[in-house]
Amino acid sequence: MTPAPDAPTAAVTVVGLGADGWAGLPDASRTALREAEVLIGGPRQLDLLPPECTGQRVAWPSPLRPAVPGLLAAHAGRRIAVLASGDPMFYGVGRALAEETGALRVLPHPSSVSYAAARLGWPLEDVEVVTLVGRPAARLAAALHDGRRLLVLSADATTPGEVAALLRDRGFGPSRMRVLEQLGGEKEHTTDEATADDWPGLRQPGDPLNIVAVECRRAPDALRLGAVPGLPDEAYEHDGQLTKRHVRAATLGVLAPAPGELLWDIGGGSGSIAVEWMRTHPSCRAVTVERDPERAERITRNADRLGVPGLRVVTGAAPAVLAELPPPDAVFVGGGLTAPGLLDTCWEALPGGGRLVANTVTLESEALLADAHRRHGGELVRLAVAHAVPVGGFTGWRQAMPVTQWAVRKTLDTSPGADR
Repeated sequence: MTPAPDAPTAAVTVVGLGADGWAGLPDASRTALREAEVLIGGPRQLDLLPPECTGQRVAWPSPLRPAVPGLLAAHAGRRIAVLASGDPMFYGVGRALAEETGALRVLPHPSSVSYAAARLGWPLEDVEVVTLVGRPAARLAAALHDGRRLLVLSADATTPGEVAALLRDRGFGPSRMRVLEQLGGEKEHTTDEATADDWPGLRQPGDPLNIVAVECRRAPDALRLGAVPGLPDEAYEHDGQLTKRHVRAATLGVLAPAPGELLWDIGGGSGSIAVEWMRTHPSCRAVTVERDPERAERITRNADRLGVPGLRVVTGAAPAVLAELPPPDAVFVGGGLTAPGLLDTCWEALPGGGRLVANTVTLESEALLADAHRRHGGELVRLAVAHAVPVGGFTGWRQAMPVTQWAVRKTLDTSPGADR
């Protein structure tokens, strides 16, 4: 974007660069790079600039994000141009720079995603983009749904093989894959289509600058995982400590996750509530607290398999470990309700507007929830689920243990002087 004529000069200009290098840049981008006193970028990007760009060339250190403030401070007062791949504001360095400086001028280039959609003839609004740059491949699992099209941003030449392996492991081996390399450049290349099942042995690592196109196809015998809470119980590894499917769906309904929110899941068990909270939106976050180390490891495996490897697992007893956690937007208590002070600690940690949901099947914990309901209000309900089972030559109902649930939203304090 070009600032208005009367706008102050930006301290930093971010220039999007494609695989076609200098030849693919418009005049505004070329001018910014020629006039820059400092040129910051990756070694590959800096090598694409001609000698007429005379500014001091500075390669990004690794890791990049922590280095941003220091680099900007070291070159304060000079004209800085930062090189970025494609569109700097789409999974690019533009975000980190925008968070550090308010004076930012961005000159974008078409992103690899735009190029890929154009080459494939895929309407971009119907495609889900998943980046594996600096992120574990396991996060791709949350996007796997039969018939969906995915564009996967690769970290390097090994990413396509990792994608194929994950697809096979998660029951999506029949999915069709193509790798698009050096998009927009002279060496642009697209591989022939092949299934994830057929990928091993057919494909060797290619160019590190690539994007993986996936048309998802679920194997007939693979477990179907939907996009809403209430995944099949069989999706989880567990030892019996699992919030069952129907109660889990009802619980997530009242927890009401929204993008960017943080959940405390206390007494994680198998981690199902935290996992499905995070699956509702890529920006949802969760911390699960589990005192049993073996269960904590199991939660980590469940999170990885179901596509939310960013779930933070804290091994320890609540409420003691809660003081170390960032403030939550919502709290779920699925175990440990009788621990002294647990409910009060959770209540105090919640901001105004935050939600707390607690489930129990014991009379002792039910009494605690009844008292909390009396003090704080909210809704106290009993959830009962029965399953049809054979009874001799007939069919009857088998009742699961009823679950008592307390759900409450903390009232915003709008009195004078209150924090808002």
